[in-house]
Amino acid sequence: MNGSINILDLVIHASLPVKLVLLILVIFSFTSWVIIFRKKALLDAATRDADDFEERFWSGVDLAALFREVSNRAGEAGGLAGVFESGFREFVRQRQRGSEDRRAVLEASERAMRVSATRELEKLERNLEYLANVGSISTYVGLFGTVWGIMVAFQGLGSLKQATIATVAPGISEALVATAMGLFAAIPAVWAYNRYSTRLDRMTLRYETFQEEFSSVLQRQMHAEEPVTPTTPSRAEARAR
Repeated sequence: MNGSINILDLVIHASLPVKLVLLILVIFSFTSWVIIFRKKALLDAATRDADDFEERFWSGVDLAALFREVSNRAGEAGGLAGVFESGFREFVRQRQRGSEDRRAVLEASERAMRVSATRELEKLERNLEYLANVGSISTYVGLFGTVWGIMVAFQGLGSLKQATIATVAPGISEALVATAMGLFAAIPAVWAYNRYSTRLDRMTLRYETFQEEFSSVLQRQMHAEEPVTPTTPSRAEARAR
């Protein structure tokens, strides 16, 4: 069909600078999609793990048993389980030292949880900045390729005595491929960045809420003068107290 567009043919006949721009954009697009799929899998796994751990935590399980269960897992505990492990480990360490300052014990546990939560959130946030950068600059990189291609096309018309649409159109079409490729790279990156940033904000809030609730559990246990290996109340009981 004469009116069809052969993208490959346009790329082949494009000038060298435009080809370099297209190569850069292809690399941007490919790496963005790799990050998009990996980030989705990572956030989905983090959400599932958080759901499972919170269900286990608020089931009334003995904290010492839960701590041993989390600690004995293969590899380092992550997610909410890692936050719990860090906080409870520090809580037990402070109590075993015989510290009588309840506030100091609780603050030490909270610091340990904040450090662990920050570490976990940094893992989830990794490479989001790359998606933001790709979404921001890809259109401009594509536009640069387009401008350059149009400059080359019009420069070639200088040697012609008579210019028509038929002589101008191929060069401009080759140049506009760069803009199209820039949009192709930018749009998914921007969408994924916004989507995953929102999910990360929700996960951050979830971590902060858990830290506050767990701190309240530990504080009540200390005020009640219960042993270091208490049992967690249900979520409804914890909020009712």
